[in-house]
Amino acid sequence: MKLFEFQAKEAFAESGIPIPKGVLATSVDEVLQAAKTTGYPCVLKSQVLRGGRGKAGLIQLVKSEAEAKEKATTLFASEHNVRRILVEEAVNIAQEIYMAITLDPVTAQAMIISSAEGGVEIEKLAVEDPDKLVQVKVDLDWGLMQHHVNEVVFGLGLSGDQAKAVGGVLRNLFKTFRKYGAELAEINPLFITKEGAVVAGDGKLIIDDNLGDADGKYPKTREYYDTDTEYEAALEGIPYLQFDGDISLMCAGAGLTTTVFDLINYAGGKVANYLEFGGPNYKKAREAMQLCLKNKCKVILVVTFGTIARADVMAQGLVEAINELKPNVPIVTCIRGTNEEEAIATLKAAGLDPLSETEEAVQRAVDIAAGRA
Repeated sequence: MKLFEFQAKEAFAESGIPIPKGVLATSVDEVLQAAKTTGYPCVLKSQVLRGGRGKAGLIQLVKSEAEAKEKATTLFASEHNVRRILVEEAVNIAQEIYMAITLDPVTAQAMIISSAEGGVEIEKLAVEDPDKLVQVKVDLDWGLMQHHVNEVVFGLGLSGDQAKAVGGVLRNLFKTFRKYGAELAEINPLFITKEGAVVAGDGKLIIDDNLGDADGKYPKTREYYDTDTEYEAALEGIPYLQFDGDISLMCAGAGLTTTVFDLINYAGGKVANYLEFGGPNYKKAREAMQLCLKNKCKVILVVTFGTIARADVMAQGLVEAINELKPNVPIVTCIRGTNEEEAIATLKAAGLDPLSETEEAVQRAVDIAAGRA
């Protein structure tokens, strides 16, 4: 789950990372009150879960009460569904640094990524000028050590008090990363002020739902999700992504779901949603189908390959879901795996035509969506 900036900064501050003086506001009047606390000039930062807020005009520097009122009114009325604005004091910036910690999927280690050019699109920098990135891997069993910190700060060209201060932020960022079981802990930019202080100008924290937030500090609420359906799926624990196509997916296994997604695109179709109900969710066919039916889909494609997640159980669940929900769109099935003979018999008895090849099932779904079948 991706946290809002104000939440990420709360977590950073708890770990000892300096953040600007800031007040969270939910109305124009509260923005004006907050600005009295921070003083002018100050920055109005829309709290939305999207990147590129600056380019989208969702972060505004204001120098007076009149300007704050005008900008806050515009932000709250924007199409970006701004419900909260973080009002922060403006900082005298001398230098900006990029600093992040994520997971390296190949080595299963923490990866520190940093650059002396903060505030930039790090993905673009990684492609166009990768030598400007400082990357250091940390064994999670041993944790962050002094030599890791030295590699980063010296790689950034820092020395003296600056190196010491930035090194302290790195240690505390790693502390946050481990505490919340994070997939990403990022400060972009990390300001070095003209007064010589270091301050987290922005904050991003993505926590693993399976590891982080054990104390329930950040419960799943609607505001974290783009659609009602995605929120409902999250509450069920079903991995779900919304798209704009007309073929709804119900697949068991993340790898298989991704493969089916690609096959649909190769066949000229468009996916309405990604939904994976394998693993611990393989008995949730009714909940999965209910989510699919919330789309404006023309067909539901069910593809599974169950080993531990038994094919016969998924087939029975699918039939029960059809009987209960009475979908008004065709269902295409390809259910394979453990006890698939029983699964096929169950599907046929329900009037379905179970297929044995994934590619054939994909093509049939694409043809149905295109009006060819």
